[in-house]
Amino acid sequence: MRKVVADEFMTLDGVVQAPSYADEDVTGGFGHGGWHSRYLDELSMSWVVENVRGAGGYLLGRGTYEIFAAHWPTAPEEQRVLADPLNSLPKYVASTSLAEPLRWQNSTLLRGDIGAAVRALKAEEGKDLHVVGSPGLVRSLLALDLVDELRLMIDPLVLGGGKRLFPDDAAHRPLRLTDSRVTGTGAIIATYVAGGD
Repeated sequence: MRKVVADEFMTLDGVVQAPSYADEDVTGGFGHGGWHSRYLDELSMSWVVENVRGAGGYLLGRGTYEIFAAHWPTAPEEQRVLADPLNSLPKYVASTSLAEPLRWQNSTLLRGDIGAAVRALKAEEGKDLHVVGSPGLVRSLLALDLVDELRLMIDPLVLGGGKRLFPDDAAHRPLRLTDSRVTGTGAIIATYVAGGD
């Protein structure tokens, strides 16, 4: 049985909205897009590459899928270490507004109940499924107890507002820390698994 691993960039106050680009996601008047790039260093880039290359496939929400599908198929040569697995491995897209055929190679639209679809994918043999970005999808999967592992890069930054990874739903979700490292930029790379109590 495969695990679902969520890979996320996050601020100290839990914000995951628009880490990469200024105009990535401006919903709610969010004006801090692109906050993450200054915290990348050699250690964190190795962590990103390790996560992407170690996946057996990717679970993506619509927004992340559209950003990735516009970039990775024509990524420059220096980004091939990430582009090759992202382009070649299976991608499973959770969306109610997209329609097949999806334009990015090896992409499949998840139909029907998202919980049932992800449980079926987890039951297959193979390497783990990684949710890259896609915070709305991660929140849905957390609510369904379908996230087995959280791999977080927590930047030393407080934004005070924006979309957060963890919902205000009063749910008790104990986690157990299995690995942590501090980068040269002061970010913390931490791996948590479900069931910390």
